[in-house]
Amino acid sequence: MARDEALLESVAAGDSGPVLRLYRWSPATVTLGYGQRGRTVVNLDACRGLGLDVVRRCTGGRAVLHDLEMTYAVISQEQNTVFPGGILNNYQVIARILQQTLVQLGLRVQLAAERSRGLDGDGAERSACFTAPGQFELLYDGRKLAGCAQKRFRNCFLQHGSIPLSLDLERLFMALNTNPAVPVTRGVRLLTDHVGWINRWRKDPVTLDQLEQQFVEQFSNLKQVAFIEDQLTAKELRRSVDLRERQYSNAEWNFRGLE
Repeated sequence: MARDEALLESVAAGDSGPVLRLYRWSPATVTLGYGQRGRTVVNLDACRGLGLDVVRRCTGGRAVLHDLEMTYAVISQEQNTVFPGGILNNYQVIARILQQTLVQLGLRVQLAAERSRGLDGDGAERSACFTAPGQFELLYDGRKLAGCAQKRFRNCFLQHGSIPLSLDLERLFMALNTNPAVPVTRGVRLLTDHVGWINRWRKDPVTLDQLEQQFVEQFSNLKQVAFIEDQLTAKELRRSVDLRERQYSNAEWNFRGLE
């Protein structure tokens, strides 16, 4: 999270070109949307027992359990040939690339026509990102397949996205359920009806390497861009360390003092 924010600042300052960053999680981690509040949306005791880290994002949206998935960050200036500008326009550009990626992997996914308000209720049903499709997010068989959220900074934006290969719904529910009156079986049943993951419908499981490669290829082909593998600069690394210490490893910042 700190590196993504450091890269956003670098792109906005003109020190870096646009960035597509792909990464994975170890250990599995719950990320909270920037505006969410710790104990109101995540069961911190359950997360500790399950061995899950918890961190707040600089982007909005709802809570996400990151584990066996492709996580991406797209960071770019706007008003260019790839991103014409505007939150929904940026979402749509990336969504169509993701849609074609999954089509190439054998899933005929659709883009949500409008934002859903998500499930009613308390705990995990309300706070989980994957129960509330946003406009232009990916659906298969009516179930949400990917989550995303944006932060805008000066003339740039950062979009976080999560595309799971598999999901442990019981662990997801336990991590996010803040209402002890809701039994695990009921919560898992609700999540089963509203969320999806790639290998839920694949006879031959897709690997993370295959998904990442296909995403980069479709991005390059559809938008006529060439990617160059690179590393953070020394300045970006120093800034990310500063952000990590002051924010992302700071419980008071992550949970807004509500832990």
